[in-house]
Amino acid sequence: MRSYGGRHTSLETIATALAIAKRLKKVGVVVGNGPGFVGNRMMFPYMYETQFLVEEGATPVQVHSALKGFGMAMGMFEVDDMAGLDVAWRVRRAMGHFSEPGVRQPLVADQLYKMGRLGQKTGKGWYVYSEDRKPSPDPEVLDLIRSVSAQAGIPQRRFSDEEIIERSLYNLINEGAWVLEEGHAVRASDIDVIYLNGYGFPAWRGGPMFYADSVGLKNIVNRISDFEREHGPRWNVAPLLQKLALSNGSLREWDKERAL
Repeated sequence: MRSYGGRHTSLETIATALAIAKRLKKVGVVVGNGPGFVGNRMMFPYMYETQFLVEEGATPVQVHSALKGFGMAMGMFEVDDMAGLDVAWRVRRAMGHFSEPGVRQPLVADQLYKMGRLGQKTGKGWYVYSEDRKPSPDPEVLDLIRSVSAQAGIPQRRFSDEEIIERSLYNLINEGAWVLEEGHAVRASDIDVIYLNGYGFPAWRGGPMFYADSVGLKNIVNRISDFEREHGPRWNVAPLLQKLALSNGSLREWDKERAL
């Protein structure tokens, strides 16, 4: 459970919401009010990057395997199928994702939606589902991915699990840094609490922002800069990450300074 704070929300209201969360034996985190709040806002670039990966030559199963190997509770295509591809389709339009001219947008997801492959609710989405709702790869989806990619002229290549993890999770981390930069979360540790308790991030990794510190922010920024040169503005490095990397700082230290 998250407690959403508006610009004029009183401290008494926030305290009451957190107390209710505690009584319900939920974990309450105060975040700012905005599209997608914090958790979903960060999940969208993560989800889209996994879709770009399969359009460039990876397979849903390979991306799933890499992320599960990292420790994620579910692969991103499983999550999309569980939520419903029709829901994701509506969210993309309602939130204006990819509305700017020239911005790359994922192509296969829209085709699956048009085909009525809406995920678990229809028995078919990125995967095909049996009565026990367990996902299985579908050759029809692989054929669709390759056909759509060929028509769009997207170059194909092989990916290592390491690059899949970096492309997926560094985008998530970068968006988290933008969230902090804009004040929608007070602390990096709040983002970690959200992702550990609500989004299946592996507990032993400490959350996405803690994980970024463990990799080293300079290493994260260097890799994001590589991706920006290769893939364009969607990989713009968040100023907070840039600043901390240049000073050899960490998000944990940044949290401590803000608490003083």
